[in-house]
Amino acid sequence: MREILRRSLTGVMYVLLLLGAVFLSSDAFDFLFMTFGLACLYEFKRIVKLKGYHIFMAYLALWWIFIYLTNDSTAINLLMLCTITVDLALLMFLFSKRPKSFSTFQKFIIGLFYIGGGCIFLTMIPYKHDDFAQFLIMGIFILIWVNDTFAYVTGRAFGRTKLFPSVSPKKTIEGSVGGLIFALVAAYFLSWYETRLSITEWMAMACLIVVAGSLGDLLESKFKRMAGVKDSGAILPGHGGIWDRLDSLVFAAPFAYLILNIFSYVS
Repeated sequence: MREILRRSLTGVMYVLLLLGAVFLSSDAFDFLFMTFGLACLYEFKRIVKLKGYHIFMAYLALWWIFIYLTNDSTAINLLMLCTITVDLALLMFLFSKRPKSFSTFQKFIIGLFYIGGGCIFLTMIPYKHDDFAQFLIMGIFILIWVNDTFAYVTGRAFGRTKLFPSVSPKKTIEGSVGGLIFALVAAYFLSWYETRLSITEWMAMACLIVVAGSLGDLLESKFKRMAGVKDSGAILPGHGGIWDRLDSLVFAAPFAYLILNIFSYVS
């Protein structure tokens, strides 16, 4: 009972922090996710045993360039290509049964683009239009939370078939399907409040967020399993580390940014 209460209180504080940053100002939102990115990189660096602090400097340099200095579409597309390429390569690592040992350079590139690039694109999503689209980014958070919550609830109630037992023994196919169904329901209601996307586009976004977010969660689980740890950190009582909370969002963000570009182009 005490553990449930602790998890609930931490979860409420985390959500209030996000809501406060999103609705306070765009600068508060930017600063929060720059800080979250540094925390995720610290936890990643510790788990994969990457030495030195160069990755923090590289991440902050990328952040400064792409958040404050440039709106050049060619440069942004190049960053998106690098980030998605690293993410796709990590999926090969996720589904491979062979033991994998990364070099120091590979760890640096993975951290910079998988985590750093993911946090940068997550921060860039609300700026796809001229103003700061608060309800758009909150909608993406809500889709992730609804999927995570109902995948857990449905899995506990109906889960029988393991999804990926070698990486995450508790996840089930039934839970994943339940999470997707409720995320689609949430997308339907979100289309009432955030009209920048049509109901069809919100549904497509929900599918992408659920699939990419679930893969991101499994990917972080594989890194932790290789390191022999349960959580990426202990900063959030009952929830683990910042990377534990953002693993789905970080992986899904560049794909969400890409699909938003496609929606804009098509429309």
